[in-house]
Amino acid sequence: MRIGIPKETRPGETRVALVPDAVSRLAKSNLEFLVERGAGAGAWSDDSGYEKAGARLVDTAQVFEAEVLVKVAPPTLEEARRLRAGQVLIGFLAPLADLGLAKVLAGTGATCFSMELVPRITRAQSMDALSSMSSIAGYKAALLAAERLPRFFPMLVTAAGTLAPARVLILGAGVAGLQAIATARRIGAVVSAFDVRPAVKEQVQSLGAQFLQIEMPQQDTEDAGGYAKALSEEAHRREVELLSKAVREMDVVITTALVPGQRAPLLVTEDMVRSMKAGSVIVDLAAEAGGNCALTRPGEDVVVHGVTILGPLNLPATMAGHASQMYSRNISSFLQNMIKDGKLAVDMQDEILRGSCLTHEGRIVAERTLALVGAATA
Repeated sequence: MRIGIPKETRPGETRVALVPDAVSRLAKSNLEFLVERGAGAGAWSDDSGYEKAGARLVDTAQVFEAEVLVKVAPPTLEEARRLRAGQVLIGFLAPLADLGLAKVLAGTGATCFSMELVPRITRAQSMDALSSMSSIAGYKAALLAAERLPRFFPMLVTAAGTLAPARVLILGAGVAGLQAIATARRIGAVVSAFDVRPAVKEQVQSLGAQFLQIEMPQQDTEDAGGYAKALSEEAHRREVELLSKAVREMDVVITTALVPGQRAPLLVTEDMVRSMKAGSVIVDLAAEAGGNCALTRPGEDVVVHGVTILGPLNLPATMAGHASQMYSRNISSFLQNMIKDGKLAVDMQDEILRGSCLTHEGRIVAERTLALVGAATA
């Protein structure tokens, strides 16, 4: 069976779905690999590395002939229309954000698996690409903040006097937030963190950060998959009240709060920004979903009220080497779960395959995507 690795075409996307080491390991399972020339160039994986791993270098048309295609970024509509019935596509497919793409994918008859939909169960941990990429984003967010802040992160005792450490607030303690906490702490900052889910308190404190919280029942703050839920109006009011007091004392705020399928919750208002010290920095990792800060401009760096606000997009692509290595392991595990004796075995009774499937046999089968499509056409 042939596995195709196309070159990513989305602007700014430097990652590749499988690195040569992963190809070499998977090739032992009686699989053939078709790699589009230059597919790994942005991730420091050159064509010769794939050839040594046993892959065959091909052009765009040939790579789309493979029975299984593995990608990083969602395909463009042109790429999606190249798919055919019976073919399998695996990658990030924006199932809750790009309904038009979902419809096109369904229309091709291809079976498409979205890495965003991989269920959060123990057996699927090695396939959790969202966590892999979020970890990179959190790490880079802390480094960006340290680079843009016109002050030291650590406390310094010098001949010119003692310099106090930077105070950093992380909003959202998921994978990205926890990695941002750990990185900011390593650099020497004093770190606080806030999350609506009380269950993450111990994780935050174990990293040496202070946990800010508002008391709410767990069922009101997270869904069955462990992701944050949209808050009630009263809970959001209490949240803003708490953050208003905390933000004004900070040198850096890193926001990571996302609610799948919805606009990112507004956590940092313009009044909060205005209250911060001149030179302070906000890094908004939710920029692509509208931003947690009212003044964020996705993909831009702006200075408002003396505060630098960064709205980075696709931070994992700025660390394409390790990002591709991590994503390769996620994809490899996913492939090994659906390939038996070198042949494709798409068992829709399998909890992982069923939960991550976006389209199958000409239909959208992901329940949340179906609901959004229905709401959009109602």
